[in-house]
Amino acid sequence: MKVCIIGSGLSALTLAKALVNQNIFVDILPLNKNYIPNKSRTIGISKSNLDYFNNEIINIKKIIWKLKKIQIYSDNLMNEKLLNFENNDQLFSIVKNSQIYEILNKSLLSNKFYRKIKFTKKIKNLESYNLIVNTDYKSFFTKKFFSKKIVKVYDSLAYTTILDHKNISNNIAIQIFTKRGPLAFLPISKNKTSIVYSIYKSKNNKKKLDLEKLIHHYNLKYKIKKIHKVESFQLRSFNLRSYYYENILAFGDLLHTIHPLAGQGFNMTIRDVKVLINIIKQKINLGLPLDISVNKEFEKKIRHKNYIFSNSIDFIQEFFNFERKINNSILSKSVQVIGKNTSIKNFIINIADNGINY
Repeated sequence: MKVCIIGSGLSALTLAKALVNQNIFVDILPLNKNYIPNKSRTIGISKSNLDYFNNEIINIKKIIWKLKKIQIYSDNLMNEKLLNFENNDQLFSIVKNSQIYEILNKSLLSNKFYRKIKFTKKIKNLESYNLIVNTDYKSFFTKKFFSKKIVKVYDSLAYTTILDHKNISNNIAIQIFTKRGPLAFLPISKNKTSIVYSIYKSKNNKKKLDLEKLIHHYNLKYKIKKIHKVESFQLRSFNLRSYYYENILAFGDLLHTIHPLAGQGFNMTIRDVKVLINIIKQKINLGLPLDISVNKEFEKKIRHKNYIFSNSIDFIQEFFNFERKINNSILSKSVQVIGKNTSIKNFIINIADNGINY
């Protein structure tokens, strides 16, 4: 059995590693030959997803940074926490994209079931592979088969960077819903913290954005030594209407992209990997071929759940955006009251950890 994965990003390598672990031959077609993962970008991984990643894909315990608490604040109630989630062992983990990428890439290059291939016309012959998995926006398959999607373009830009600061225990992530947009302080070591600031565009504000000034303004605990180079990208969310065409399956960020405020983007991909690999395992155990039936079953099991989960993240963003527009703390106060209910907090933690009944 043979699978071709189109793309060179983290989703492509993660799925490739999961497949070769099942002794499935994987050809990977990196359309961007010079792809280098952004070193200022980090990803959050929930506890259940980290357990799956370590046990079924590759062990990354040495590079993750465990978080025991997540605290939520709002500009309207800065002296009081809206929500406080905690676990004495591990609630969430943060890791640099580039570090996971390097570990996956190194492991795959030495695996006999894996190889990189160059683009040739032969790739268009769909009979060459049992399955073709497309993770790249710019591939010919995307333009031809996966252009229909439900899209929302946010009037925001996401800014990412890394802070160097003096050593502290640093196991508490902080999310602040500021008047300019959601700002996250995500610890990645005792002396480094990742920043993700999604800032609403303003027609009235013609001044150049002073991100460093904003970071210092909302900094609650760090003695900052250095702020690294700032990267930015346009924010949007979308869900693909159709997950597959014949034996070609869309995957990763090509399936769904969400607002970064909850750090759930890569978690959704890991859950997708889990579902897809389980389907493939069942086919192999029953002596059945990997073909279009894999794609049909994957879409049936996961599409509606991904859509619901994506919209729940969008609801959170719109909720606090509405509060920003009306400039009133009543919504924050209502969240604060609800957050005192233990059952509701546990429900939120479970959804963040496991998704929608994956």
